[in-house]
Amino acid sequence: MKVCILMGSPRKQGNTNALLVPFRQELEALGAETETVWLHDLNIRPCAACRACQRDWTVFGCAQRDDAPAIFDQVLACDLMVLATPIYSWYCTPPMKALLDRLVYGMNKYYGAERGPALWAGKSMALLLTCGYRPERGCDLFEEGMRRYCKHSRLRYLGSHAERHLGYDVPFMDGKKEARTRAFARELWEAMH
Repeated sequence: MKVCILMGSPRKQGNTNALLVPFRQELEALGAETETVWLHDLNIRPCAACRACQRDWTVFGCAQRDDAPAIFDQVLACDLMVLATPIYSWYCTPPMKALLDRLVYGMNKYYGAERGPALWAGKSMALLLTCGYRPERGCDLFEEGMRRYCKHSRLRYLGSHAERHLGYDVPFMDGKKEARTRAFARELWEAMH
């Protein structure tokens, strides 16, 4: 199983990465091949709504020349796409939002003169999230957005795992969070097999 992790955090040693480490370790121990794409390291411009991507139903086809086409290829090559992001203002970080907009158009050929296919139909998506509020109040809007995104794109939504940071004077990671995160990785492995 190939797992493409799209990392939306700007901090390589931040809370979201603290969750990602045991998550990846658990998946790799089970036999998964993982790849992490740090979105803040890349040039991902917002969608310009030009619809150039709708002309060819076999490729991403975006007119913008940035790093998004390479991510498209990585997503197409994976079995499971994991969105790992801190939640800022009840949604994902800006580079992840820009990429999600680009992917929904480039992968779904629904917006041209004729309705075409979803190039990624049947792929699976899961969420790995960190937030400051209780997850049911901090991550719920993003999770609902991704449920709808998956339904629209014909993706399998496999679920979400979120952990709360209680404040800058409190250490984020502990054994309970690690155990829950590893259990989520195992749940995803089982759902994929």
